[in-house]
Amino acid sequence: MNRWQQLRHALAQGANPAQAVDSSAPPLGSISQALTDLEDARAAQAGSDRDLLQLLATPGVSDVLVNDTQVWVDRGRGVEPVEWGFASSQQVRDLAVRMAAAAGARLDEAAPMVDATLPDGTRLHAALSPPALHGPVISLRTARRQVFTVAQLRANGCLDERSEELIRALVRARANVVISGATGSGKTTVLSAILSLCDPSQRLLCLEDVPELRPQHPHVVTLTTRAANVQGQGQITLVDLLRAAMRMRPDRIVLGECRGAEVREVLSAFNTGHEGGWVTLHANSAVDVPARLVALGALAGMSESTVHAQALSALDAVIHLHRDAAGRRQVAQIAVFDNGLPLQVVPAWERGRPGAGASQLESFLKERGASVV
Repeated sequence: MNRWQQLRHALAQGANPAQAVDSSAPPLGSISQALTDLEDARAAQAGSDRDLLQLLATPGVSDVLVNDTQVWVDRGRGVEPVEWGFASSQQVRDLAVRMAAAAGARLDEAAPMVDATLPDGTRLHAALSPPALHGPVISLRTARRQVFTVAQLRANGCLDERSEELIRALVRARANVVISGATGSGKTTVLSAILSLCDPSQRLLCLEDVPELRPQHPHVVTLTTRAANVQGQGQITLVDLLRAAMRMRPDRIVLGECRGAEVREVLSAFNTGHEGGWVTLHANSAVDVPARLVALGALAGMSESTVHAQALSALDAVIHLHRDAAGRRQVAQIAVFDNGLPLQVVPAWERGRPGAGASQLESFLKERGASVV
């Protein structure tokens, strides 16, 4: 049994990493070997694999994906394979179980899928086989260590001059805004930058499944959901967090991602005097946001007409993000909700040009004392 096998076996039995190597083994041959063994021990204790840790630490990497024995990575140019892989499906399964355990979650035949957060903030989703047809699957999304400012987003091409002006005005106007876009389009990155523009005297309550929002702001309170334990007790949902947030004297309520029945509480909060709220939503375009809201409202038992009426009163604008084939993320649309029912969204700015809703947005900003020239 080599040193790495000793480490894995001993750690699996709960041994201390410093004592995991058999004392009868020959001395380490070099300092570099000692460092390698230490790195392996740390990786095993963290529930990950050394090569995966190196991938996750690579600048520019947002996602690392393991499909059975194959490994893929997203460096901002789309998903691409890496040169190495795992020796067997069993090795990947063992890794997934260790990672879930490191995140304080359960992964086995009785609970074959897990969504959790590793100690370093990396988001983990894993599925065993079955239900994963061709072997275990691991999806890792790196924690965003750098928080961009709006000025930096402008510099890297995510915003242009006009879209930056409008976003700053929406913050000053305390508008209730939806940020929409596909997975990986940069919604969380942009929202963190926007929240950094808020008045330092304001209290921001950020509600998330996984803590990803990191605004540069002096008064941020983050609440996260919690899964039920093995007895089915102790679950805390976004609905619970939204109800709690309204009792915590928020100046702005921020929902990291709306994807279920919590849409009812979001619309209720924004309809009861809570201004300046922000929420992200998966949608193909700004004009598709009403249909997405209706679909989520159905999960909460809301009729289409109720969703339309509530949203028209609660929401002011939509900022839509797009990620192109080259991996560039851009604010593609800024839109307003048209007055009247059924609920419709009208672009006010679209890819550098004013849209049909430009005058309506300007009127709203002027009414709130946040007009832009």
